[in-house]
Amino acid sequence: MTTQEPMPGTRPDILPDPVPLMGCPYKADPYPLYEQMREAGPVHRVLFPSGVQAWLVTGYDAAHAALNDDRLGKNHDRGNDRWRARASIMPEPQHSRLQVHLLHQDPPKHTRMRRFVTDAFTPRRIDSLRPRFQELADALIDALPKSGPADLVTGFAAHFPFQVLAEVIGLPQELAARFDRDWGKVVQPVGPTDPGRPLYEARLHGLQRYIADVVAHKRGHGGDDLLSRLVVARDRRGLSQEELDSMIFQLLVAGQEPVTNQITTALIALFRNPDHLARLRDEPDLRPRAVEELLRYDSAFELTTWRFFDKDSDLHGTEVPAGDSVIVSLCAANRDPRRFPDPDVLDFDRSPNPHLAFGHGIHFCPGAALARAELQIALGALLTRLPGLHLAVEAEDIEWIPAVLGRGTNSLPVGYDRRL
Repeated sequence: MTTQEPMPGTRPDILPDPVPLMGCPYKADPYPLYEQMREAGPVHRVLFPSGVQAWLVTGYDAAHAALNDDRLGKNHDRGNDRWRARASIMPEPQHSRLQVHLLHQDPPKHTRMRRFVTDAFTPRRIDSLRPRFQELADALIDALPKSGPADLVTGFAAHFPFQVLAEVIGLPQELAARFDRDWGKVVQPVGPTDPGRPLYEARLHGLQRYIADVVAHKRGHGGDDLLSRLVVARDRRGLSQEELDSMIFQLLVAGQEPVTNQITTALIALFRNPDHLARLRDEPDLRPRAVEELLRYDSAFELTTWRFFDKDSDLHGTEVPAGDSVIVSLCAANRDPRRFPDPDVLDFDRSPNPHLAFGHGIHFCPGAALARAELQIALGALLTRLPGLHLAVEAEDIEWIPAVLGRGTNSLPVGYDRRL
């Protein structure tokens, strides 16, 4: 399947074709499988729970190249009939109305649309908002029980990123309070014959109505904020209605759920490495570097979204048919020993650390500076204000979300001595 030779001294097990990416053991710890795949070659055919097959890129160099490969486009129109038959994409008309955001666009449309959002997420602006983010984190910790146990997902991680996002994009408090976190589950594929499809479509309709209310509110009560600027751009024909709705959809869902998940993966890594937890608690200046390593070590963005060739093409020695989906495993790339010495070791002194947790190239996450600030503030606040913080269940009892592309947990039961 590939021209790349295994690493010297290794003898990878024979992998099935396609490699199934599903099941609780895989979601709990995908890294042993990714190691096998990297050793066998950079590109493998994989099978997802929906039945869709894709080509997965696993090594760091191959992943970096694929993320910058202008032959690979993101628009769903590039997908072939085999992919479309099982991709479990949104039904119409929602697919056409909510799925034309940045993640599914190619230049020049992608370039035009991205310009509308980048100013809101510059490092300088995010730094200016850090005191407000700290207030939000502290208020959520104030509401936790005075001593453990507590669930840090329902008590903190599920709320902090959305409250921060609302501040950054200009979502008014009354609308923010109405947002149902379950609406974010519409990005998890649910096939047409799945028993959960009716609930999925109900969530989709609820989110679509909510977006319409946000647009109507901003049209009548506009200000100097990102949401208002997007509505003005629509009214001045700089954006279509579908582009406006899709970009708000992307902000509301992609702008907060991955940070919720990253808080959980980071905390679990710290619980499994108590010396690192103590060091991070005691050395505030370590937080930026520690967050970079936690992002590399176990990223909430496990896999990228689809990419497609518009003609049969060679991908690192593998012939990929036009319209088949190509996906990059960011987690597998970030544990590649060819790029990161001792990649399975959490090392807060790792330098350089060119991880791919936010992607690379033209689709590099525009909210990376915001996510970094949120993680630094969240971890710093939790570790300093909850002394004795520890996992309150066995590691194997943690319930990992079944999302295809992401990593995180539905709950995170913890104990702590007291709340400072």
